Amino acid sequence: MNQKALYLALAVLFLLPKANAQTTPDWATGVAPILYNHCTGCHHNGGIAPFALITFMDALNNAPAMLYDVQHKIMPPWPPDPSYNRLAHERILSVQEIATISDWINGNTPQGNPALAPPAPIYSNTGDIPGTPDFVGQIPTFTSPATIGHDVYQCFVIPNTQSVDRFITAFEAIPGNPSIVHHVLVFADTTGICRHLDSLSPGPGYLDFGGVGTDSAVLIGAWVPGSAPVIYPNPFGVLLPHNADIVLQIHYPGGTIGKSDSTQIHLFFSPIANNSIMRNLYIAPVLNHYSNINAPLFIPADSTRSFHETYGPVPVDFSLLGVAPHMHLIGKNIKTYGITPTLDTQKFIRINKWDFHWQGFYLFRNIQKVSAGTKIEADAYYDNTFNNINNPTLPPVDVYAGENTTDEMMLVFYVFTIYQQGDENVVIDSTPLVNVMPVTYYHGQQLLTPYPNPASKELIVKCYFDEADKAKIDLLDMNGKIAQHFAENISVNNGYSTFTYHLDNLPNGEYILQLKTSRQKLTQKVIIQH
Repeated sequence: MNQKALYLALAVLFLLPKANAQTTPDWATGVAPILYNHCTGCHHNGGIAPFALITFMDALNNAPAMLYDVQHKIMPPWPPDPSYNRLAHERILSVQEIATISDWINGNTPQGNPALAPPAPIYSNTGDIPGTPDFVGQIPTFTSPATIGHDVYQCFVIPNTQSVDRFITAFEAIPGNPSIVHHVLVFADTTGICRHLDSLSPGPGYLDFGGVGTDSAVLIGAWVPGSAPVIYPNPFGVLLPHNADIVLQIHYPGGTIGKSDSTQIHLFFSPIANNSIMRNLYIAPVLNHYSNINAPLFIPADSTRSFHETYGPVPVDFSLLGVAPHMHLIGKNIKTYGITPTLDTQKFIRINKWDFHWQGFYLFRNIQKVSAGTKIEADAYYDNTFNNINNPTLPPVDVYAGENTTDEMMLVFYVFTIYQQGDENVVIDSTPLVNVMPVTYYHGQQLLTPYPNPASKELIVKCYFDEADKAKIDLLDMNGKIAQHFAENISVNNGYSTFTYHLDNLPNGEYILQLKTSRQKLTQKVIIQH
């Protein structure tokens, strides 16, 4: 090697580490901003997640779990399908953000310069909506009596301190003990019935499975696991009459006996001066398994069942701000939509993999106008077999509609009001949509263009599988006969895969690369040119 070549080789050796460092993201400037924007709202000390992701050491210690969860899109939790409808305040990582976290972990997790990291966010465990609530209500400390197999629905009456009617423009519930609170429903009762029921019970609160004891009570807010605070656009709000008691119905699942809770609610009101122009919102289970399901909600043991619910046609135009599907443990998927008078489908929400522990009230990015004559519909699927890992009873038992966690429900709540001209232009979330698909997106099973092509000594076979499968790979001549057998019954993982094969002195010419799976046969043309 001459002196010039030696200097060049040494220069390359010295440059290589720098090049690698430049291409591997670090925590300070690459990963921390993503975690702070998308993850630490739950993953902070005192948050609902099991560990924090605030510091570099937090991220380093949990890197393996983080890698798996972001690549499989388990975290951040966001059950709605973005390919069906894009919703407000989505908790979704972009393709680039997933790649940044993956490259950081696979690149030996460099910290970078801590001074370049953004300031760590500061969280309060007493509420997520900025500012001071106009009303804070808290139940007395309650110890759950719910034994195994016997859920408890306890109702608590909180005095309303408002002397005039108010409109609730933002709402959040803070479970005192998230591990035992299944859901919180908040009602306004102007009849005094709930207060009377409360006075008859030794308490704190009183027991009521079907609701709060009166059908006249109006739902004004709700919390389920995974819910984010609800903030409505101006000038929309939920009416709280000044003479209404505030009633919380809290569901404590069976097996929580002896554990205590002191749940709070925070209400934010519009200024009194705006009441004359405020638009009253309604929250109601328009679709439910009580009145508009196609068959009784019953799923026999060792079976799967699908159900359909329909309401309408609706008599007038109305404005739809949000939606909240609800099922229990053996629910697998659910979607709701509208069928317009012209038979077009108006998509609201689809959840392909139902997760009982991550539910929510989902708002739309813009208010959706639902025209008179539209039918509101929903489809849901339940799996009461051994194959459902969330099945609470093994071996499976018959499951009926009911209030217990081990029973089932098919409810779809909607947040709506009577339509006014221009409502569809009201923006609830104006943030740019996250890119959830690669620039080149592959789906199903695909055999991609092999490399190189033309090929000489070896051929790289490239494929994408949406699910793992077995494959047979052959190179055929133009008459369809096997010119060279590459692989028999090999396992191909889901995602992008490559396989390199040597070409054993095959003559120049055109060939067919063939990949057979359990589902189909895929081909690509190959030219061999030595």
